Amino acid sequence: MNKKAFITGITGQDGSYLTEFLISKGYEVHGIMRRSSAFNTERIDHLMDNEEIMNKKLFMYYGDLADGTNLSRLLEKINLMKYITWERRAT
Repeated sequence: MNKKAFITGITGQDGSYLTEFLISKGYEVHGIMRRSSAFNTERIDHLMDNEEIMNKKLFMYYGDLADGTNLSRLLEKINLMKYITWERRAT
């Protein structure tokens, strides 16, 4: 069974580091980003531009976490067994 991960905020600092780490550990990584973040992908551009990684080990989707229907459809498509999230708050 392939190990899969679903990362929200994949274009952010934490999401990009987690993506690199999980890919290095053999995970298939699926990430969701808002359309407004499509212009802010410099942290993962090196992965998205790599033909050996993009659409083989890394899969990107547009979406919004507030859209529960789309999120459910996406998680079903990915066939993800476990979804773990955390939130970091500014202090």
